[in-house]
Amino acid sequence: MALVYKLPSVSSSTSVSGQNLKHFLIPRTICSLNYKSSPFTEKHSIERCQRDHWLYKLDYQSDSSCPLPSDKECIRENDIALQLPELRKLLHVLKEKRTTCGKNGEKCGPGNVYLVGTGPGDPELLTLKAVKMIQKADLLLYDRLVSNDVLDLVGPHARLLYVGKTAGYHSRTQEEIHELLLSFAEAGATVVRLKGGDPLVFGRGGEEMDFLQQQGIQVKVIPGITAASGIAAELGIPLTHRGVATSVRFLTGHSRKGGSDPLFVAENAADPDSTLVVYMGLATLPSLALKLMHHGLPAETPAAAVERGTTPQQRVIFAELNDLADEIASAKLVSPTLIVIGKVVSLSPFWPHSSKQASCLMEAV
Repeated sequence: MALVYKLPSVSSSTSVSGQNLKHFLIPRTICSLNYKSSPFTEKHSIERCQRDHWLYKLDYQSDSSCPLPSDKECIRENDIALQLPELRKLLHVLKEKRTTCGKNGEKCGPGNVYLVGTGPGDPELLTLKAVKMIQKADLLLYDRLVSNDVLDLVGPHARLLYVGKTAGYHSRTQEEIHELLLSFAEAGATVVRLKGGDPLVFGRGGEEMDFLQQQGIQVKVIPGITAASGIAAELGIPLTHRGVATSVRFLTGHSRKGGSDPLFVAENAADPDSTLVVYMGLATLPSLALKLMHHGLPAETPAAAVERGTTPQQRVIFAELNDLADEIASAKLVSPTLIVIGKVVSLSPFWPHSSKQASCLMEAV
């Protein structure tokens, strides 16, 4: 048994029922291509065209379909080729500015790189430090999971460069992202690398930090609320709870070499007294669920899958572990979806099953 909820962000409304709920679930159209309405920055969105016009120099109409070509026509190499001339111009301007600064007798060393976490989607979950840095940056490299509302905070004179990744399409390789960060930092720019969630939780921030530090570039990390914390709080799920869950474990549904079955940690993760949070786990959940049950996690363990958590487009499935994969497929959840598995899920006020289970847990504490 499962139940699918469309829940608005807590910051958007204090009600989750009736006409108010219906009002907050109306999606805003971003682009009339093959993408569904999304709060996140997709490669072909009208908003991205408007922000990145300095790169593409395209004519667009805000009330029609997106001018960028479809995925079948827009191969990665052409996309990069369009951007390179303007990137070179920007680098040239920055280098000239640095040279001028040096003529005045001032010391002009390389710029700094800031790895900034933007949280799970709701812009009100940004830290004050993150907002200040977003507003003062010269250049921002942003991922797919950075919401449009967050990008609206960028200063008027900053440049934005999309470097997002989605299944089957990487606008930039990780190595190219490293080189872009290095090139602009060496030119003296204040560079911000915007990442959804927290930069150092499945965000490859550690790789970027290590590369830049080896090149003599100072890197500062501004943490963000990772999806596990932000989304669990949104649903009223305590990731740990005295007498119910004594630990929490974050897992990734991706492996470094790809494939559909990277979750070899299931044997050690099948602990009924722990909470499991799976990032990027839609494709591998069927395999993971079977392995967890095989290694002793009860089939009736409460679980939740949350698509686009903390945004007005949030959708939630509650189900027991043995039913979760089927219910996700039936509801056609898409990335980004976070999965929470553990007894604490039944403590959520939205848990659709009998409250008897949650009451028993609380009495046992």
